[in-house]
Amino acid sequence: MSISTAQSRDAEWTARAGKIRRILFYAILIFWGLLSIAPLYFTLVFSLKPVADTYTPPIWWPTPFTLNNYETILKTFHLFPRWIWNSVTISVSVSILRVLFCAMAGYAFARINFPFKNFIFNLLLVSMMMPGVVTLIPSFLIIGPGLIRGGIPLGNLTIPTGFNLIDTPAGVILPGVADAFGVFMMTQFYKSFPRELEEAAMMDGSGRWGTFLRIVLPISQTQLLTLGLLTFQGAWNNFMWPLLVLRTPEFFTLPIGLQWFRGEYYTLYSVVLAGSLFNTLPMLIIFFVFQRYFIRSIASTGSKEG
Repeated sequence: MSISTAQSRDAEWTARAGKIRRILFYAILIFWGLLSIAPLYFTLVFSLKPVADTYTPPIWWPTPFTLNNYETILKTFHLFPRWIWNSVTISVSVSILRVLFCAMAGYAFARINFPFKNFIFNLLLVSMMMPGVVTLIPSFLIIGPGLIRGGIPLGNLTIPTGFNLIDTPAGVILPGVADAFGVFMMTQFYKSFPRELEEAAMMDGSGRWGTFLRIVLPISQTQLLTLGLLTFQGAWNNFMWPLLVLRTPEFFTLPIGLQWFRGEYYTLYSVVLAGSLFNTLPMLIIFFVFQRYFIRSIASTGSKEG
């Protein structure tokens, strides 16, 4: 067998192996895509079926078709629009405040030298590894009655150790204004930020705050927008913390309000799924509109100056 013949066969086998790998790759992607879309598809299908026919075949399309579940939500539950408004208000407030505070903290860790800087940053990284349920009770005590009931007596004054914000929207918003991941994300970005721009601004007479507000923030808008979108998504879907803090139905967010459609002995699944679409569609729209910012930010977050 000649060398040229052997090389041609090797090239042929390599081409076939590459084609097989490509087919398997796309088959896995298609399977995973269908698996990811299936919950949303069946949510839509069952929300368009009458309550009495929820478990009646077919399950692949809404037969018989009806919009009564959406009418039930909008007409019967008069607090439903209020729940949507509460979710919007809380999510937007948490997103704006977290972006602002995380940007300032990240810039401080990346550019300013202060005592115990590395220790505090490492402590911040350790807090990222802790499950969220671990901090629920301390957060609840700080937002509510305080770590020490009655406060700390100091002469004629009593220093409170809690904010007494139980059953208020502020009690849901306040613990979310800062986040360890957000600070870490902005710190990594600002470490890769060119110092020359800041030095040029300071040579023109701009102070630290002026440089941060006029130079740093406008250039970091992609990372800020990404952090804001991730924060909005988390605050919009948050269930556990609002459930612990809120008591009055008028203050409920949408995820908590949807639990009202569940009874003690039965659940109106068609109505629940119709209501859950109101909770899902905003996130889908936001993701598809701003997905390029997610990709761009993830690509640049891991880099830093040597």
